[in-house]
Amino acid sequence: MSQSSISPAGGPASAVPEPAGASARVRRLLGLPDPVERSLARATAERTLERVGGPFGLASAVAPTVAFVVTDVVAGLVPAIVALAVTAVAACVLRVARRESPAAAIAGLVVAAICAAAAALAGEARAFFLPSMVLPVLFVVAYSASLLARRPLMGLIVNPLSGAPRGWRSDRRLQSLYTASTLVGMVLAVVNLAVRIVFYAADEPGALAVVQVTATTVFALHFAVTLVLARRVTAPPGLSTRTPIGADS
Repeated sequence: MSQSSISPAGGPASAVPEPAGASARVRRLLGLPDPVERSLARATAERTLERVGGPFGLASAVAPTVAFVVTDVVAGLVPAIVALAVTAVAACVLRVARRESPAAAIAGLVVAAICAAAAALAGEARAFFLPSMVLPVLFVVAYSASLLARRPLMGLIVNPLSGAPRGWRSDRRLQSLYTASTLVGMVLAVVNLAVRIVFYAADEPGALAVVQVTATTVFALHFAVTLVLARRVTAPPGLSTRTPIGADS
């Protein structure tokens, strides 16, 4: 008879399913309640948010752009570049102080410097967004090349994080999922580029800032949805798609 069916006094007790994992066993020994379950979608969204630095990371990434656009409207280009520099340096220092990746913090500072240099050289605020317009172009090229090579880009990005088999290209369900996700990503990149071009031609820095922030959010959501679907596709039949809170700790 298993230990889970014997009471401390030696008599039979009601069967209690034993949670998996050392941390769950410790909870039971200490008399702590079992962790509350959360959906796989919620767990994946939370981990995706953590990978981009959490709410603070997103705010620190957006702050320099917002400071630049608002200051340009109020005081002009030169003060806007100064506000951008101050905000970008402050964001970099705070991210390092929070023990986030120094490489990511410095990369954000470098991107801000490149955008500021573009605006200063062109003498107009909209040029600040010119370097970032290269990204959707690169994504369109990468998505297209991966589809032509029958190695969908989203599979190369998402599969290592999904826990799915490495040989996903021989799995028809995963291959179809990643192909469809790559097509969606390519459409999003094309729309992103087209909207940026329209607002750039109209000289609308504020609208360009909104597009830049929105595009980041949409692509993060696209990644998260693909990851959730990949995990559900490869989950064994009958396995719960809910993950206990704290199971990753």
